[in-house]
Amino acid sequence: MKNVFMYILLLLGILSINIQAGTCKKDSTACKTCNTCVQNTKNCPTCNTISRPTVTPILKRNKNVTINVIGQGVAPTNTISPAQAFALAKRAAIGDSYRLIAEKIKGVYVEGQDLVKNMMIKRSSVRTSVSAMVRNANIVETTFKEGLCEVEMEITVCYSDFMYAGSLHHLQ
Repeated sequence: MKNVFMYILLLLGILSINIQAGTCKKDSTACKTCNTCVQNTKNCPTCNTISRPTVTPILKRNKNVTINVIGQGVAPTNTISPAQAFALAKRAAIGDSYRLIAEKIKGVYVEGQDLVKNMMIKRSSVRTSVSAMVRNANIVETTFKEGLCEVEMEITVCYSDFMYAGSLHHLQ
């Protein structure tokens, strides 16, 4: 008799989860862990899992996306002339702009490591890297003031740029 009672409770629990999962409101989704309806930006009240909203693709078939970045470069102090200082700072700012574009398009790989001894952090390190091919980026504006060069760069990315690169699966 005890087993039958437990079976009925289990069956009712499964039915209530399925009914609740099918009746979520428009601004909420079912939790992937326990199927409780939660708002897209909140933690699940039942299992405390973070609810993640559905990711919509930024890059669509007939729509281009323009990315603007501002790279910065500092002129070295041991240059022969102001012209050399400007050229070196501009070169550094352009390199920084390319890196910023690559980070926005491809993302950044982050590797972190902490050494804990006696419940205290002894050493903490974070390494970041990005690897990408950037083509057709345009310099919009260059400013040089007090040894700092800023280069505004933009790139227009279209859907077909990713069709041939094999990166299309994460955009759909």
